Amino acid sequence: MIVFLIYAIVFVVSFVLVKFIVRKTTTDYTSLKTVTFGDESAVVPNRIASVISILVIFLLWAAFTGSKLVPGFLHAPGPFIGDATFTYTATADGVEPDDATVTVRVFEVGTDADAPEVDPGEGWAKNDSDSVGAWRSGLIRVDRNDEMDRDAGHTVIAVNGEPIEPGGSVMTEFGRVGMSPKGTLNFEPAKGWQMEPIWLPPPEAVLARLGEIASDGYRDSTLWEHLGYSLFRVILGFFFGALVGIPLGYAMGLSDWFRGWFDPIVEFMRPVPPLALIPLVIIWAGIGELGKIILLFLAALWIMAIAARAGVSGVAISKVHAAYSLGASKWQIMRHVIVPNSLPEIFTGARVAMGVCWGTVVAAELVAAEKGAGMMIMVASKFQLTDIVIMGIILIGIIGFGIDILMRWAERVLVPWKGRV
Repeated sequence: MIVFLIYAIVFVVSFVLVKFIVRKTTTDYTSLKTVTFGDESAVVPNRIASVISILVIFLLWAAFTGSKLVPGFLHAPGPFIGDATFTYTATADGVEPDDATVTVRVFEVGTDADAPEVDPGEGWAKNDSDSVGAWRSGLIRVDRNDEMDRDAGHTVIAVNGEPIEPGGSVMTEFGRVGMSPKGTLNFEPAKGWQMEPIWLPPPEAVLARLGEIASDGYRDSTLWEHLGYSLFRVILGFFFGALVGIPLGYAMGLSDWFRGWFDPIVEFMRPVPPLALIPLVIIWAGIGELGKIILLFLAALWIMAIAARAGVSGVAISKVHAAYSLGASKWQIMRHVIVPNSLPEIFTGARVAMGVCWGTVVAAELVAAEKGAGMMIMVASKFQLTDIVIMGIILIGIIGFGIDILMRWAERVLVPWKGRV
């Protein structure tokens, strides 16, 4: 919640600064238009906002993981590291209550430390020491070295002067001291705001893992083989999905019979997530490459069919009438009117379908894949190798974004009339 709040604040502040300060000193030709709201050509990505957005996400990631790539003053409060102390008060049968001090050495994750040596003290309740890792907690048997044990009625009644009872807890300067239902103390050092590396490693850990896998590979395959296999599956599944879906969409847009026949099937299958089809695909096609391609094919098929159908349905009837009045045949109308005017919708559908295929490839590679980015992510997740998981997610996102940029470029080249006619 804190991260999202900070992100929202940065978004608002950046918007105000760029909108009312930076833009005042630059030439904005879009502002010369009399109508901009609803005009797609007047809405172009603000590159300053894009750079700030990426930078903010990186800084938040680094700040909440204690990354060494950013200055320390940008770090969110981290977990307590060092020696923590608290005092407990204990009672026993036939003796006066006595106080003793517990010293707990909190060490960083990935290292180890012995409990510090402490003077036992002079009372019947002796001073104790222990060690525990950051973001962890540990039971502290304070009665193990006391002169009075539990058989003698040893009971802790207060921590740092605050009463405590089984199931309760006391907050100290260094963390929380709780008491189990059986009366054993439990110390949990303060966690701060930073994420534990096992949940979210810092950027440099992900970069180091990327370099390691790029040079040494992962599970007997190089990084490029994993990415290449995933890309091959996605492109092949998307290709066949488009190869079948686009003609199907054209047929549904041009023929009432095809529309009536296939519309229930398309509309029924469209909301079904590809992940739900995995068991059926395994039963029908097995666990080989064919099953993965079929799953990605189905992920793209319905999107491409709907996009092509929408493209045909969106052709202005005035253009069709104009072509007929000039003596055009049905084939000429199809070639020179319907196809060119439906291409923008098809390209939009292709971008969506490619994104869905990339999102599905991870699930597709769950089916006994030996190579692939999805397989790499899923295997790493079983061993809690979060750095590999995040690395795979970032690589999939970068490749998917690159493909989307390539498709946008192809759309600009092949459909230059989009938004102009």
